[in-house]
Amino acid sequence: MKQWYMEYKIHKNRPGLLGDIASLMGMMNINILTINGVEDRTRGMLLQTDDDEKIEMMGKILRKVDNITVTALRAPKLVDILAVRHGRYIERDSDDRKTFRFTRDELGLLVDFLGEVFKREGNQVIGLRGMPRVGKTESIIAGSVCANKRWTFVSSTLLRQTVRSQLSEDEFNPNNVFIIDGIVSTIRSNEKHHSLLQEIMEMPSTKVVEHPDIFVKESGFDYNRFDYIIELRNTPDEEISYETFTINYEGF
Repeated sequence: MKQWYMEYKIHKNRPGLLGDIASLMGMMNINILTINGVEDRTRGMLLQTDDDEKIEMMGKILRKVDNITVTALRAPKLVDILAVRHGRYIERDSDDRKTFRFTRDELGLLVDFLGEVFKREGNQVIGLRGMPRVGKTESIIAGSVCANKRWTFVSSTLLRQTVRSQLSEDEFNPNNVFIIDGIVSTIRSNEKHHSLLQEIMEMPSTKVVEHPDIFVKESGFDYNRFDYIIELRNTPDEEISYETFTINYEGF
């Protein structure tokens, strides 16, 4: 059984429209796993079938229906799955498609996004931009809980400024989510911490780097190492500026 994502725009929401579409899928033995409204007058569905030709045939039929326009019919991406769950698409940078934007009132959506990313195995690096006290670390921890994974602080300012020079055997588990403060690990790091950081970055595990821009600027890593860049703001128009708070790190 294979999953598909279908999305269509409604031009005239006449009574029985959804029932007609569902009936067509039922006759073709295409299962509807999840359905939800996505943005304005748009509906998204997660479908399941064991025959790709049925999906192709259904798409051709629905493109002849005057009241709707099929805008997507594809294997589901992570953003499609979350759109059906939450009823809206995550905002993405038009130029850098691996950059996703959230505001503080969307923490539930962000946690769900992180939880799905954290479930994936292998070496992946996520950068998390945002001003102090916007909810970055809390979102990472909550996402780890959703993914049923332990989290390990490599560097942090959650309680006091923490710079680790070694980890226990349990903490070195590749299944853990490693949390790195990009400012603390570069401005306040020592040689032992730098060596530990290099080892962790090469592990087949998930790493989340807060303040990735400072991390890239002050270390030997570049943006190509990041699979996702996430921006978290208090309001959509908030500027993420490091000049206002990096000086506090330098004083320690």
